[in-house]
Parts: sequence; structure tokens; C-alpha cells
Amino acid sequence: MISVLVAHAKGGCGKTTIATNLATAFANAGLRTGLADADRQGSSLKWLKLRPDSAAPIETLDWRKGRVDVPKKMARLVIDAGAGVDSERVRALLKDADMIIMPVLPSVFDEAATKRFLKRVDELKPVQSGRKPVMVVANRVRANTRAAKELDEFLGSLGHDVVTRLGDRAIYQDVARQGLGIFDLPPSRRAGVINDWLPMVRRVEDWVVQG
Repeated sequence: MISVLVAHAKGGCGKTTIATNLATAFANAGLRTGLADADRQGSSLKWLKLRPDSAAPIETLDWRKGRVDVPKKMARLVIDAGAGVDSERVRALLKDADMIIMPVLPSVFDEAATKRFLKRVDELKPVQSGRKPVMVVANRVRANTRAAKELDEFLGSLGHDVVTRLGDRAIYQDVARQGLGIFDLPPSRRAGVINDWLPMVRRVEDWVVQG
């Protein structure tokens, strides 16, 4: 099993959007997929309750009060972490996950929190040795704007590769209300959006093959 933690020190940066859509990518690839919600707000759990039976199955794990056992033969586990970096719970998730995805918004208010989070992550020995990949995702980006340019400049100073940039699109909220993700949609509906996600998915799968 490969576990992917979606985390950041600050709330509201799009962790649940990334976690739910990433889970649909794995599920639609035919992999047994679980989505663990470790955020007290329970946003991923609410999304899972909306998910139709006709959609690719994603198994529910409620980790709001602590980690529970993962079913055997789970191929991919996506973990939606709560905000923060100093709590024992978040530190444990950072330590146990195989990979870490960190979404960052084009906002000056997120910069200090991002640096604080990465400082904690970079202290992990598996991260230092390259055994635990850290993927930075620029989220809710509006191309050719001043905010996007400033975000790129900030991300370039962090010392971590930006795996992809996700546009600021209404479709994410539209599909979320139905318990769906981008990868659940037919090609005609996801055209122009899916390419934003493929670098992230491929990075996960490439690491699985190399590992």
C-alpha cells in the first residue's frame, strides 16, 4: 500500500479538493483506494457520503479521533490532514505517510505558514534522504496574473519542485457537490482540466515503480 498525505499548516488551502480528486484518480484506475479524513471538520467524510454507488468505489476511513486500521490489500490510501504542523497527530501523519503533497495558494498570508510547515517536513530523515517525496502544488492559480507571478517567485525560493499548478475553476465545486471528482467525469467534461492533475498522479505512480 502507498499512502499519500495531503497536508499544510494552514486551513483553507484546498487540501480536501486535492485529496478527493486524487482518490478518484486512483479509484478510476482500478486500484483499491481508501480516503482517510484526519481533519476535525470532516469535509472528506461529507464528500464520501455524497458519492453515488455508480462511481468508482472509495473506502471511507474516519481518522478524526486517531488512526484506525487500514483494510488489507488496500493499494492507495489518501489522507486528508487537518491544518497544523506542531500537533502530535500531524507529526505522526507526516512520519508515517509514504509521500506528502502540500497545496499552496497565491496569497502572501500563506507564505509564513508554508515556510513553517516545510521546515518541519524537511527535518524528517526520509525527506532529507529522498525516500519520502514532497510534492508542492500551486493551487487556485489564475494564469497571467500578478498573484500567479508572485506565487511562482515564492515557490521558487522553497527548495522543492512544484509538481503542478491547478487552475482556479468552478468545476471543482460543481463535482464536489455530487460526491465526484475530475476523474469521474467523461472526457468531454474534464477536457482542459485533467492535464493539471496528470503530473501529480504520474509522480506518485513513478515513485511506486522506482521504489
